[in-house]
Amino acid sequence: MSRPGFVLEVDDRTPPLVVHEGEGFRLEEFPLGTRVVYPPESLPAVDDVGQTIREALLHPEGSEPLPALLRPGMRLTIAFDDISLPLPPMRKPDVRQRIIEQVLTYAAEAGVDDVELISANALHRRLTAGELRDIVGERVFRSFFPQGQLTNHDAEDRANLLHVGLTDAGEDVEINRRAAESDLLVYVNVNLVAMDGGHKSVPVGLASYRSLRHHHNSKTMVRSHSFMDQEKSHLHQSASRMGRMLAQHLKIFTIETTLNNDVFPAPYDFLLKREWEWNLRDQASMLGARRALSVAPGQLRHRVFQRLRAPYGVTGVRAGETEAVHEKTLAMVHRQQLVEVDGQSDVLVLGVPYLGPYNVNSVMNPILATCTGLGYFFNSYRGAPVVRRGGAVILYHPMTPQFSQLHHPSYVDFFEEVLAESTDAAVIEAKYEEAYATDPWYVHLYRTSHAYHGVHPFYMWYWAAHAMDHVQDVVWVGGDRSAVQRLGFRAASTLSDALEMVSGTVGRSPSITYLHTPPHLFADVRP
Repeated sequence: MSRPGFVLEVDDRTPPLVVHEGEGFRLEEFPLGTRVVYPPESLPAVDDVGQTIREALLHPEGSEPLPALLRPGMRLTIAFDDISLPLPPMRKPDVRQRIIEQVLTYAAEAGVDDVELISANALHRRLTAGELRDIVGERVFRSFFPQGQLTNHDAEDRANLLHVGLTDAGEDVEINRRAAESDLLVYVNVNLVAMDGGHKSVPVGLASYRSLRHHHNSKTMVRSHSFMDQEKSHLHQSASRMGRMLAQHLKIFTIETTLNNDVFPAPYDFLLKREWEWNLRDQASMLGARRALSVAPGQLRHRVFQRLRAPYGVTGVRAGETEAVHEKTLAMVHRQQLVEVDGQSDVLVLGVPYLGPYNVNSVMNPILATCTGLGYFFNSYRGAPVVRRGGAVILYHPMTPQFSQLHHPSYVDFFEEVLAESTDAAVIEAKYEEAYATDPWYVHLYRTSHAYHGVHPFYMWYWAAHAMDHVQDVVWVGGDRSAVQRLGFRAASTLSDALEMVSGTVGRSPSITYLHTPPHLFADVRP
């Protein structure tokens, strides 16, 4: 039986606590009275993943069984989440591979021979052949990739986009033409956190900029009071309108999966435990890891972390009609990640790890670190933010101004040109977004190389807009001072220095909450 998450109050017996900071971690001593929110321990995995998949496909929610939907001569498209999920990547075989293989088995038995597979990467970068192989597996890759039947979605290929129509709110719904014109679209999801899945899959993952601009904008992001609480998320409300409209024109069979919190393999599995419960082996692993990371060259340290593969256990697979499936998916995600927290604090402390959705096999630059900390982690709540309005957020990350020219070329110009003029999301959107979104060079790199779309850094900045609107102070511990200043924040060397810097906002004896992540948690903040 796994233990639920809980809230610890730091006292004089509390040992130093792990705080992630990019490609490393530190042991931090927090002030007495600090609330520390720990994630629940991992739920048990299903005993037989293959049987669980077959049960989901044969006994779906709100839909006929998958084999009953398949027939000779039909057009079948299978879309799947790209490498932005899960984090870290999972050990092979990927659960998406196992699902896709089973769907293809049923399709072959039904005589379906017009099948294509699409990575639903929206405006994310194109996956390499190796990355596609890692998701779908060797057999599927060899059967479909050489024939051009396993591809990345191209949001700039006008000939292969279809404008399906407008929602009742006037939002353009434009998605991949092959998917839109299929007799059946099967979408294979990994629901890592509460913001994933549901109607956020098809109308977002297979969309064009023309569609995405309706909800990926500064106004919507500021008003989306927690991306993890879909009832309060204007982004999800927009995506749901699009998804419901699509469901009137297209048969969609959704397959969603949930994973447990086993995110760190040995020798880093001590990071899954509570510090005072470390045994001698855990302590030795921690000391050895810290010592090795402290002397390792930067490139070696980067390779070590990027090669980590999580030993996740699959906790559930559900299939069928999108909303019926997602309701049960969210219940399982909440069961794994939800932690009750009483009231808000003056200060929220977050450690930002080495990996986010948009630097898999790449570099986490300061804009992505901001999105991970102030976008995703800040918004990991239900009810109300963990920190009060007008409070402060203290984050840990080196914020090194290092950018991947291959993956993030528009980020360089966004950092040097756009943020040099303004950090206000609304101002940035009005003055610069369209030029970056339509820039021919950025479009070329997105379509032919492995670059994120030109507009992508804008979206990452908008993700953090709600946090920046909500709090008064943002301080990065250990952050590069020039980079942090360019972002409009402040840098500190230590937690004590950071608390001193925000004392003008929160006083000298503030209430403090530290979200002890990763693994993932979701704070259910009660009044």
